[in-house]
Amino acid sequence: MPLAALTGGIASGKSTIARRLAEHGAVVVDADRIVREVQQPGSSVLHDIAAEFGASVIRPDGSLDRAALGGLVFGDEAAVKRLNAIVHPAVRLESARRFAAAFAADPDAVVVYDVPLLVEARVDDPWDLIVVAHAPAGVRADRLVALRGLTEQDAAARIASQVPDDARLAVADVVIDTSGSIDDTLRQADDLWERLPELIAERAAR
Repeated sequence: MPLAALTGGIASGKSTIARRLAEHGAVVVDADRIVREVQQPGSSVLHDIAAEFGASVIRPDGSLDRAALGGLVFGDEAAVKRLNAIVHPAVRLESARRFAAAFAADPDAVVVYDVPLLVEARVDDPWDLIVVAHAPAGVRADRLVALRGLTEQDAAARIASQVPDDARLAVADVVIDTSGSIDDTLRQADDLWERLPELIAERAAR
């Protein structure tokens, strides 16, 4: 019942790897999806966000205005910490529930936690393997401009707001180089799946 963490910076191709592992049979738990779910209207998390950051972050329909919240916290380290203190405990609780449910349904399941903020929030959890999707910052910036319509300045700011690549690479058991073609990334994901027992054993032996 291995539990692997998959992380990477913005536009690193992490989601491509997660989808490929799911095709192989992995149970993928998506941290970003959990974040959205715990912030649904009526949730205690959304209530606490509004109490901390003001009613301007709530839309008329009662949902979270992510753009408004982002405008308040982006580039403000103290504000990000206050937001994370509200959101992260709920995400941790819900992710643990989903891990347990997956293993209860199939004790031999391979569970992959797709988590952008591993280094910031979950690096010391008892993972059986840590996989990092990596492409140089320049490559990722080009993707943000070409695929998401960001300006070069906004792309650079988004990348700079995250932990440095070196911090992610330092905790990696496996690095998937996503700077090439999608086919190349998928081949590496396939190889990861085939070698999973071996790689987990190597980490356990260290």
